[in-house]
Amino acid sequence: MTMATKRILNYVTTGCIVILVTACSLPSSLVEKNENKKTPEGYKNSNPQDTVNTAKVNWKEFFTDPNLVGLIDTALHNNQEYNIVLQEINIARNEVRARKGEYLPFVGIGASAGVEKPGQYTTQGAVEENLNIKEDTRFPEPLPNYALGLNASWEVDIWRKLRNAKKAAVYRYLSTTEGRNFLVTNLIAEIANSYYELMALDNRLEILKRNIEIQTNALEIVRMEKQAAKVTELAVRRFEAEVLKNRSHLFDIQQSITETENRINFLVGRFPQHIARNSQTFTDLPLDSIHAGIPSQLLQNRTDIRQAEFDLAAAKINIKVAKANFYPSLHISAGVGYEAFNTKYLITTPQSLLYTVAGDLMQPLINRNAIKAYYYTATSKQIQAVYNYERTVLNAYIEVANQLSNIRNLSRSYDLQSQQVAALTQSIDISVRLFRSARADYMEVLLTQRDALDSKFELIETKKQQLNAKVDVYRALGGGWN
Repeated sequence: MTMATKRILNYVTTGCIVILVTACSLPSSLVEKNENKKTPEGYKNSNPQDTVNTAKVNWKEFFTDPNLVGLIDTALHNNQEYNIVLQEINIARNEVRARKGEYLPFVGIGASAGVEKPGQYTTQGAVEENLNIKEDTRFPEPLPNYALGLNASWEVDIWRKLRNAKKAAVYRYLSTTEGRNFLVTNLIAEIANSYYELMALDNRLEILKRNIEIQTNALEIVRMEKQAAKVTELAVRRFEAEVLKNRSHLFDIQQSITETENRINFLVGRFPQHIARNSQTFTDLPLDSIHAGIPSQLLQNRTDIRQAEFDLAAAKINIKVAKANFYPSLHISAGVGYEAFNTKYLITTPQSLLYTVAGDLMQPLINRNAIKAYYYTATSKQIQAVYNYERTVLNAYIEVANQLSNIRNLSRSYDLQSQQVAALTQSIDISVRLFRSARADYMEVLLTQRDALDSKFELIETKKQQLNAKVDVYRALGGGWN
């Protein structure tokens, strides 16, 4: 063995020892946080053994109004935000393909042509000055060069860094898919709530018009009573003011109807147009019983929880990717082709044949702060993802619990308000008869009509809240996307 060979082996051995020592000197591992997936056994006032869940019901079966179903179906094709999210999914899918390609060999074909004129007092220039390029032929000035060949490079994925990066990209893709599903759930709920609000406004408008007719009749009675000197001009003016106030309120409701219709059209992804609906059936819309199931089902039905779970899985994999940066990386490169100073010799074999094979083993040695920072950042993001997952689960449980309680309380409130409306509606006729017989003051008539109108408005509002609660609990349970 020659001295030069021994010297090279010593350099290689020393380099390997340095690499191994450096690779073993990893920074102190940070403590990764594990997520808590425990949920309560049941909801308040619910049977923890009842696993029937309304979230499993398809939205086309949950909503029976054909006009509402048509709006939702159109929105799922035209809504701009939904289509933007679809493109985000395509972007995430392409990232998976890119990550997969990183741990496969890169192969390319290339061709080149050029000329070179080295200085006479350089090594290459001196060689060209004193040697012939071939027998009795001097080096041309400048010297042309032509090449044609294949080149390949490959990073050997020893520590599964590239494969883990691809796996993390897959989880991010799945997270994006769940994000789309979450958007679908919220989009359906928002359209349904706006649709019920529009029907409620129609009913408020109709009630107000009927009430104006009643107040106009009462105004005529008061005027007749004034002519008979039973009341003063003050009573007439008070009734006139009430009629004018309610007529003015008509335009407020009409404006709210226009804005609500436009909000629905925006969600549907079209320019303003009339929203078809049958508001006469609003008070008769059924409030089907909701089956909440058990809280642990939220982990499968709630798309935001599933999204947070995939984000957490990606964050865990990213820690492995960051840790692999501390280990040596092996790169292999190779090439084969032809190279000559004249095109007529370019494909002459073996004189113009050229091939190379090389391997590089690289280990971060000096600038490790950047790698450490990347590793610490990945660990912190994993802890963030755990807290985000736990917060999402907690928020989902509270949303369901709140809406279940809301449905129960609204049902009781609606029953009492219905009795209130019936009583005040009867009191209008009674107050008018008493006023004609001079047994009641005009203010009693006025206040009775006002109270009756307010109670009818409140009843409509409560009905709308009931329907909204039905939609919101469906959304909170994770329904609408599947």
